[in-house]
Amino acid sequence: MPRRETRIVMAKEVLRISDKKVVVDYDFRNDTDEGVTTEVAFPIPPYRNEFPEGDVPGQSFQSFRLWVDGKPIHYQIEATATLNGKDVTGILRANHIDIPTLGHFVDDKIVVTQDFQRLSKPEREKLVKSGLFDDQGDGQGYNTFASWTAHVQYHWTQTFPAHSIVHIRHEYSPAEGFTQVTLAAVEDSLSQFSTGHGTDDPYGAKLLAGFCADRPFLSALQRLLNETVLQAKTEDQKLMAGTSYPHWVDFILTSANTWQRPIEDFTLILERPSMEERHTLISFCSPGNGKVEKVDADHFQVHLTNFVPAAELHIGFFDLPSAKPATKK
Repeated sequence: MPRRETRIVMAKEVLRISDKKVVVDYDFRNDTDEGVTTEVAFPIPPYRNEFPEGDVPGQSFQSFRLWVDGKPIHYQIEATATLNGKDVTGILRANHIDIPTLGHFVDDKIVVTQDFQRLSKPEREKLVKSGLFDDQGDGQGYNTFASWTAHVQYHWTQTFPAHSIVHIRHEYSPAEGFTQVTLAAVEDSLSQFSTGHGTDDPYGAKLLAGFCADRPFLSALQRLLNETVLQAKTEDQKLMAGTSYPHWVDFILTSANTWQRPIEDFTLILERPSMEERHTLISFCSPGNGKVEKVDADHFQVHLTNFVPAAELHIGFFDLPSAKPATKK
């Protein structure tokens, strides 16, 4: 876990999130008369192999880059794994299976988990039986997926000179969760605003509530889903009509509380994808209940001062297939 260091102030944080990249800029200030050298840790949200089409190099955060005052900095990676809440780090390490890369999983025409494939047949069978791998292939490592959850944090030693500001920047491709939400779930959630209860799709309604989906968002989503039904002409379009495909990006905000609280100046900037063949809506629980401002058609911003994070970010990107190019609203 990140270590508490109350001598250093997080004077500014600018957090930029899209579904493909997270970029964070921090200004840390040391107001004391002495330099402070400490271990800085940046934890990322736990992740797993959500679906075969996932970008595993992105999910394993091999894309992580770090700069201090504009200069690239080397860092160390600490990784552990859990399965159904149980720590399985030791088992994976004993079998020389890499945790962050989900066993060096590769999805390039042929789906293969390289660390699993090089094991002997009895070792593979034992790991599948334990639930650490889901083997959908022939037992040789093809179409085999890691089942554990990876917990990764990056850390490095940092010196903060007395009466000075240190600028830290890092970026990476985020792991994405993925599911689908039907028109019935959206209508169920809307009915809860009107009647206080819903019955058709409680799972979908609960998922939407997790993104703080309000009535205007749900109404817009309902309208767009109905449009996909009306516009669908081909069999493929009809198959996908009436369904949204939300993916999400999480970010751990509360690790900022390991420094002297509060964050003096905090800005969150969200970017939604711009694609002709899809229409994307965004829903999330605004940090500190801050006002969400629309910067332009595809960028939204929350700005807070003296902010103490109390919850993590859970950003939902709701994709809708378009029978014809959609106009953003």
